[in-house]
Order: sequence, then structure tokens, then C-alpha cells
Amino acid sequence: MGQEIRLTASDGHAFDAYRAEPKEKPRGGLVVAQEIFGVNSHIRNVADRFADAGYLAIAPALFDRAQKGVELGYTPDDIANGRGIMQKLDLNDTMKDVAAAIGVAKEAGKVGIIGYCWGGTVAWAAGTRLSGLAAAIGYYGGGIGGLANETPRCPVMLHFGDQDQSIPMEVVEKVRAAHPDLPIFVYHAGHGFNCDQRGSYDAESAKTALGRTLDFLKQHVG
Repeated sequence: MGQEIRLTASDGHAFDAYRAEPKEKPRGGLVVAQEIFGVNSHIRNVADRFADAGYLAIAPALFDRAQKGVELGYTPDDIANGRGIMQKLDLNDTMKDVAAAIGVAKEAGKVGIIGYCWGGTVAWAAGTRLSGLAAAIGYYGGGIGGLANETPRCPVMLHFGDQDQSIPMEVVEKVRAAHPDLPIFVYHAGHGFNCDQRGSYDAESAKTALGRTLDFLKQHVG
């Protein structure tokens, strides 16, 4: 369904992105922020599904600043590799790449951002730091707790799992305490529960979270 495109950030950094277009006139635009595994088949499938739901979906290759063409699986070695690449990145630079993706997605109207894993943290940061977003949605973003003092500029929805070994519930409660008005949902699931290529996939939690996400997008993006 989608195609590879090339984007350029404000500092001149050129990077790849996956673009998935709806068959009908788009409801709006959506930036899909990757996990630590790159813009792999799962993230492309996620973008395709949101395109099927009516959104122009742009999944920027946010690892390109550190390493081009990253597409990892979900083995322990892949996890270690992905974390290593992620740690080479500066979140401020990542925001420049997200802003470039927003610039393309806004062709379709209002723009939201959704992110998973590291991308969940990216989505939160974009929602607090960038202009041009009508909504931000984060799934199990482990770094959100460390950025809880930042104030969203747009409506934000967050999803977490209470069995997540990498995000203790104290972190979720820290975010909830800092932003008591935000819709923050906790599922009886582990990290990565939305990814049907991972052992931690939880179909019921993923379905419920998607329903809430689509309602949120319809309310704020279109």
C-alpha cells in the first residue's frame, strides 16, 4: 500500500520515511513514531492500518541520524542493538525529524502523532514541544516519566501495560499525578502489547487501545 519517500529536517538532515495513503479523501494526517526496531514490517503495517482508517500516515525513519536502513526483529540481540542505536540519538534532533514528517502529513489537514515503545516517548515529546499537532498518542513510552514535567500543547492520550517489566507502575502514576486530566489507560498486558510480532502481544488489550485511539483521533484530528 505504502511507498518510501525522502524527507529533509530543518538542519538539512535527509532521511527516509514510509508513506501510506488512504483510498478515499483523508480524514487528516498521522505521524507514526517507530519502536527501537526501526521502520520495520510491523511499523509499516501499523501505518497501513491507519491509512485504511482514513489517515495519511507518515512513518519517519528516526534512526537514520545514527544508522540508515534499520529494520530489526524482536530477539534479545535485536533489542540490545535497537537500544544501542537509540542511545546515540539526541531527542532534540529527533524532534526536527518529526517536525519534517508533520510538514508532509499536514497535506491531509490536521495532524496527530502516535508512537510505540521509544516512539511513545517521542510522541509525548512532540506533543509538548512542537507546534502543528492536533493530538498525540503514546503507547508504553518508557521515557515519558522523565519528561512528565513538560506540558502538552495538544490533547494527549497514553497507553501502558501493568505487566510491563521496563515501565514500573510508579512511573505511570508519576505521569498521572503530573497530568491528572489526561486520559491514561492501563491494560493487563506487558511491554509491546500492541505488536502482533512479539511474544508480549495481547490481542484484547490491543483491540481496546486501538478503539480508544481511533475515537481520540476522530475527535481531535478528523
